[in-house]
Amino acid sequence: MCNSIGWEIRVFEGNLMYLSYCGIRVTDLERSLRFYTELFGLKEVGRGDRTKHGAGIYVLLRDPKSHQKLELNWYPERSRYGVPYVPGEGLDHIAFKVDDVTKTFGMLVSKGAEPTEIDPSVYGGWSAYVKDPDGNWIEIYQQGPSTDSPIPEGY
Repeated sequence: MCNSIGWEIRVFEGNLMYLSYCGIRVTDLERSLRFYTELFGLKEVGRGDRTKHGAGIYVLLRDPKSHQKLELNWYPERSRYGVPYVPGEGLDHIAFKVDDVTKTFGMLVSKGAEPTEIDPSVYGGWSAYVKDPDGNWIEIYQQGPSTDSPIPEGY
């Protein structure tokens, strides 16, 4: 399970980085939202719409007991990420919270992480993505006064 219990790991020349949440792709956002809230007791703590950036709609859920977080991601057909869904391949991305997206992105790429088309310039420096060796997407993001991040409190 993805974990964000507050352990801090200092990597890359003192930058703070820790696993924050996991995101899964869903084919029907409202159906999946009911499933995770009604059957598993997860609570909605954030929501956003990135369709104007060619992405989709996300909903952040949190378990009230363990504080684990799960992000549901729905993409419309016109989105480049709205590819045919294959059951079992629903992991959308894994997210790490960092102090400085631009600096961390540069260091990850310099150490061999494959960049995606979503580099720090796409979302104004508060979010970027790299791929792991198997092609899984890893988001790095920051939140706080040093950025105009639209990420809701709780991520």
